Amino acid sequence: MILSCVNCRQTYPLNTRHWHCQCGGVFELKDGPGFVRDAIRRKEPSLWRYRAMLPLDQDEHIISLGEGFTPLVETDVYGLKVHCKVEFLSPTGSFKDRGTAVLVSVLNSLDIETVVDDSSGNAGASLAAYAARAGMTSEIYVPAGASSSKRAQIAIYGARLITVDGSRQETALAAQKTAAGNAYYASHYYNPFTLQGLKTIAYEIWEQLGERSPDNLVLPVGHGTLLLGAYQGFMDLFEAGLIDQLPRLFAVQALGCAPIYEAHLQGADEVSPLKEGETLAEGIRIPYPVRGRQILTAIRRTGGSVLAVDDEQIARAQRELARRGFYVEFTSAAPVAALQELRNTITADQVTVVPLTGSGFKNP
Repeated sequence: MILSCVNCRQTYPLNTRHWHCQCGGVFELKDGPGFVRDAIRRKEPSLWRYRAMLPLDQDEHIISLGEGFTPLVETDVYGLKVHCKVEFLSPTGSFKDRGTAVLVSVLNSLDIETVVDDSSGNAGASLAAYAARAGMTSEIYVPAGASSSKRAQIAIYGARLITVDGSRQETALAAQKTAAGNAYYASHYYNPFTLQGLKTIAYEIWEQLGERSPDNLVLPVGHGTLLLGAYQGFMDLFEAGLIDQLPRLFAVQALGCAPIYEAHLQGADEVSPLKEGETLAEGIRIPYPVRGRQILTAIRRTGGSVLAVDDEQIARAQRELARRGFYVEFTSAAPVAALQELRNTITADQVTVVPLTGSGFKNP
């Protein structure tokens, strides 16, 4: 297995300290394991049931808090029947744990001692927790406007929490400057090992639906790692001959900060940076997702689309979910808000999955 630049195709070893290619492109994992149905560890109630499909040589390097295999619960919202993938039941309260568990396990195999990341909250909390589990030191950079609950969660794990008085992009630059020293930049959006963990959500959905693909997957998109991870997972299943078609991917952004939405409207192949607008959905307030081209490609290849919803719609959707027993943060409510606009696109006989990505306790 090697790392390859998605732009120029230059390759790097797995243990490189570069977080992107010299040309500026992001990495993807090449020659990784595919999906093998008979290799599923069916008695393992976590994502590590797919151990054989993950890029890790030895079990002794696994760092786990029991993440994965979250419930798939059917409900009705805005007149549409949907299956909610309850990711907020993950160990740190968000879907990020899937990617972090695999990332930190790989870093453990590489004897990494100090990790750095930038985050609006959930990714930072997840990395802080798994780094603590692995005995690593962690430094997490967050924008000053990040949720106080998320900042408290990061700190309680023992991470060094650095608050940046600036934009999300300025926060990232501060973390990258620190990582230029001896620390490893364990970026949840640059690092391809994160996507390897996130692809397991597709495997689980496939199993939970009786070994079939859903027709539609509607999910919030900021950096787009969950969308890309799911896309990769369903591609693995497709290439293994276990599904006949990929689910349509519907990316949902907050209207106040929607670069993917704008690029899709314009028919562009690349995403242009936007001004970082205000929105309740802080987890998807990303003015320039570095994997924008990959996100747009995945959406178009599956026949999906991109939608943008405003804060009023998001807040209403959060209340609608709560009245069905699901307490989620605003970011998680965004795709549910978009279901109103999809009622003429999604038919009653189709299977639609909506990941509920983060707990309402994250941002009460």
